[in-house]
Amino acid sequence: MTTSSALTTRQLWTRTRGIPLAVVVLLVGAVAIAVVRSQTKHGDLDPRSADPRGSRAVTELLADRGVTTRLVTTLDAARAAAGPDSTLLVAVPDRLTHRQQSLLARATASSGGRTVLVAPGEWSVGRLAPGVTASPVTTLEPTLDPDCTLPEARRAGSAETGGIRYRTTVDDADACYPSERRATLLRLPATSGTGDTVLLGAPDMLLNNHLDKQGNASLALQLLGSRPHLVWYLPSLADSSATDTGGRESLFDLLPSGWLWGTLQLFVAAVLAAFWRGRRFGPLVPEKLPVVIRASETTEGRARLYRKADARDRACAALRSTARTRLAPLVGVPATQAHTPEALLPALSARLPDSGEQALHSLLFGAPPRDDAALIALTDRLDALEREVRRS
Repeated sequence: MTTSSALTTRQLWTRTRGIPLAVVVLLVGAVAIAVVRSQTKHGDLDPRSADPRGSRAVTELLADRGVTTRLVTTLDAARAAAGPDSTLLVAVPDRLTHRQQSLLARATASSGGRTVLVAPGEWSVGRLAPGVTASPVTTLEPTLDPDCTLPEARRAGSAETGGIRYRTTVDDADACYPSERRATLLRLPATSGTGDTVLLGAPDMLLNNHLDKQGNASLALQLLGSRPHLVWYLPSLADSSATDTGGRESLFDLLPSGWLWGTLQLFVAAVLAAFWRGRRFGPLVPEKLPVVIRASETTEGRARLYRKADARDRACAALRSTARTRLAPLVGVPATQAHTPEALLPALSARLPDSGEQALHSLLFGAPPRDDAALIALTDRLDALEREVRRS
């Protein structure tokens, strides 16, 4: 039977609508982020990518000229591939750790091949190109003239090399495509052997959407096609050499600084939440009640509320539950099984063989009464049953 205390569908939705609304907001946010991320540029400087920011076009042109391109993503593979008949292109030198840069510099110093560094900044030039200093981009000039004696640059003519600018103290270095009196393309001869190192101030000339502009294609093919093999090193954050420090670092050294700042912010937020939810400072102050209410008055007041709400089912359930709780220890039934018909009824039938198990079941576990008179009769029968059990 439905009573006035039961929640309606509207009330249930009003109380719980926050949870589904929060789930919907999270799903919408996740979809929006996925859409935004799907529109970002993927495969930057990746020789397999045909995206505008990829570099598949230049590798296809090199293949037409007999130059093979091999993509590597680990430092060990890049070091092993360095040789006199190879050009090693390092796509993102600043992504390498200082230890990786030192290992790569030692591997290429005497290899006799060419090393091309794409837009190395101050983080990497000190190790990969000793004697060179890098200046950040201030004004970007899309097209620059060679203004040097390097044959590859003179044949290519104007090209889009503007970006990071370099200055060097190395003798016999070729400083080309100057911007603000500093080179945006720098070729450094090897200290021993026939190899060299080329620094590109910007990656634009290697990208698919810039290769056909100015002399970009000519310059790229000449710089990358001087040897029969091109090794394209695209550093990966998953490379084990990036975290191999010889066991000298602790766990806290391996944690990025962002995690520490995030933990501190969470701690501050937890403290503020504790103050907000506490809202009480100091010990609790005991207070004497102005009046003492008798237990009988509380019982009568609750009964009036049940009667006003016409909640005979709840009143009946409370009466039967109390009766079963008192009867169980009288017939030797554990309190945990007092509300189990299979345990309580056989024990009562054994104590009161004339009552009948079916009648006891109807009295203690039956349907709620239909009116107030039936509820009063049920109360009298429960009292009589308890008195009879106690007498027996």
